[in-house]
Amino acid sequence: MKLILSLSLVLFFCSSLYSQQKNFIDQPYIEVKGTADTLVTPDRIYLGITISEEETSGNSSVEELEQQLISEFKKLDINIDKQLFVADASSDFKSYFFSGQKVLKTKQYTLLVYKASTLGEVLRSLQKIGIANVNLTKTEHSKIEEFKTSMKAKAVTNAMRNAQAMAKAIDQELGQALFISETNSYIYAMQNQASGMQVRSNTTGNREEAATTNLSFDQFKINSDVLIRFVLK
Repeated sequence: MKLILSLSLVLFFCSSLYSQQKNFIDQPYIEVKGTADTLVTPDRIYLGITISEEETSGNSSVEELEQQLISEFKKLDINIDKQLFVADASSDFKSYFFSGQKVLKTKQYTLLVYKASTLGEVLRSLQKIGIANVNLTKTEHSKIEEFKTSMKAKAVTNAMRNAQAMAKAIDQELGQALFISETNSYIYAMQNQASGMQVRSNTTGNREEAATTNLSFDQFKINSDVLIRFVLK
């Protein structure tokens, strides 16, 4: 009796599944793809800064350079508490032994700026006080998730517009959506010459040339692809 009941349940489930598939297949429908993308310029730029007595050749201590660095950043209206961070929070200054038992101090910072123009002013200020060990660590956008959501919605809209045009071409109307799937979504940097910021800070170089350095950043390309099936009426 149990075996008969089990077989009945299996047959009922298969019959129900087949009925659903058949009902879907029997409906006239149109399948379209939609895509949307946009380019976004970073609004959060992280710069790595290292100050070291080795580079100053004894002219300035790390402590003195640190105070000069902070003073210059304040002139640029940089919020020291929110935009300047010690990269290695485990220790304030690090000391290294070199030949002759000489101890040299070094300290690493991460600076957050929001515009390329501000970064240009930062680089000129660092050059002025003799700090040349500077590198771009990363760039990002503060509203990247909002852009991703917006591109998904725009891809769906584009798919529906294409479906409407195709349905109109055969004198039919578009019905409700039967199926929606995001088939692809990605973010990548649009590279021009090389990845990241193209800039060099060199205290031994020409000051005028450094002051007019053009700063450029890779933009992020945000893309979304969708697949939708609509009923044809």
